Amino acid sequence: MPGKTTPTPRITKFTNCRLVRGSSLIEQDLWIDSLSGKILKDQEAFYEFHISPDEIIDLGGRILAPGLIDVQLNGAQGFDFSVPCETKEEYDEGLRMVNRGLARTGVTSYLPTVVSSTAEVYHKVLPSLGPTAGSHQSQDGAESLGAHAEGPFISPGRNGIHKSEVLRAAQTFEDLITCYGKENLSTSTSATNPSPIKMITAAPEVGNMMAQIPEIANRDIIYSIGHSDATFEQAVSATHQGARMVTHLFNAMRPFYHRNPGIFGLLGQSERRRPYYGIIADGVHLHPTSIKIAYNAHPDGLVLVTDAMRLCGLPDGVYEWTNGERIVKTGAKLTLEGSDKIAGSSATLIECVNNFRRWSSASTAQAINAATAVPAKLLGLEGVKGSLDSGADADLVVLGEVDDPYSGATLTVDQVWKLGEKIFDSEMKAVV
Repeated sequence: MPGKTTPTPRITKFTNCRLVRGSSLIEQDLWIDSLSGKILKDQEAFYEFHISPDEIIDLGGRILAPGLIDVQLNGAQGFDFSVPCETKEEYDEGLRMVNRGLARTGVTSYLPTVVSSTAEVYHKVLPSLGPTAGSHQSQDGAESLGAHAEGPFISPGRNGIHKSEVLRAAQTFEDLITCYGKENLSTSTSATNPSPIKMITAAPEVGNMMAQIPEIANRDIIYSIGHSDATFEQAVSATHQGARMVTHLFNAMRPFYHRNPGIFGLLGQSERRRPYYGIIADGVHLHPTSIKIAYNAHPDGLVLVTDAMRLCGLPDGVYEWTNGERIVKTGAKLTLEGSDKIAGSSATLIECVNNFRRWSSASTAQAINAATAVPAKLLGLEGVKGSLDSGADADLVVLGEVDDPYSGATLTVDQVWKLGEKIFDSEMKAVV
């Protein structure tokens, strides 16, 4: 009949596939339920509840992995999270465009990141960037897990391309409330009313920020050390106060020195004190050997991030930035016009996974984990996101593997599933 749509199968069984299980790829079937949006325990579904799949998909030996999670993303598809629109409706439409675009790259969840800005900007944009679990529909594409406020409480000497005129130093927690807005720093940890901000990047040595870390952590917000000139001792003190993450390790921080290893030295701490750390494996921000050294020092803490700007997905050229300056895009490389300052990334997360796999000693499963299971654990979403265990959200990516004559085996995003429904197929192009 004209206009008739095919209903989404409720129970889908994937077969002839390799699942990411720990640090290995295991040949095993996977069942998902589009009604609950969850991964099923297949033996229980078949033998106890006598459920049969409505659809069986033969993946031809391809990899089935959890959907990718990006905890540092500044924008994409020409939309910048740090730039308010004239109306909230216009801003939210820009978000929807980003979410659909991200889904096509295999990213199903992320932290929309706002760079150092005025209080007015935070008050305008943060309410739109909070977690969308519960209200999110599969067709919406990627899902926000909460906002990442990168700044403005950072070191003026390590600001990168963050605008120096908006940087601040906090003396009390009231300074954070004034900057971000009380409603965006909710004390509630309820799943139905979470804080819009999920992560804050700040320099612990600036002002009296060190004393604010415990309160940030008490509000279920991750404190991440970044854009910082902290010494090793100051960085250790920050972890004692509750810091759990390092933002883009090596970039915008005191360099490693043999008599003072700086923030990087945290990777040599005891397992209980070692934080998670972001790595931008785009081939621009870091030398491959630096990435390998960090990974070998603390393999369980490496979180692949893109730090992608709004130029991600746009052609090469010169583009306006938020403060009247301009950014030059050359492939994945973004620089501030007239300088050699790196201005973020335009690489996709799957590109970073491929690079990391080539440059490190990580297996394919371990490289995928760095963009799935590890960020999920950082965010307190272990068993919900970044996992193929029964009961986890059915956010999935089907990965093909092609042989690139220049860079070797390369993972490709062939299909993306969100909450048990297929939202992208590379053969059919976008579904969302």
